[in-house]
Amino acid sequence: MAEHANPTDIRADLTQAIQAALAGNWDEAHKLAQRHEGKSLADWLHAVLHKIEGDATNARYWYAQTHVSYERYTDARAELREILHAIETET
Repeated sequence: MAEHANPTDIRADLTQAIQAALAGNWDEAHKLAQRHEGKSLADWLHAVLHKIEGDATNARYWYAQTHVSYERYTDARAELREILHAIETET
């Protein structure tokens, strides 16, 4: 976990992770999300990745660390785009 990571670095890593996830590279996306464990957007992304992988138990754990419920989104790609939007608008 990168406790003292620069916010710009976090945004870059999470953006790269989303791009990797959208391209089907789950391993890269997962590694990048895990770098920032404990940050809300990273934990949300981590939750979505487990949801995509079909690991509902793990996904629900990570959703519980965020402000988003497991059931809120049925389309993972739309959810990834929403996370990307949140990254881009986060101050």
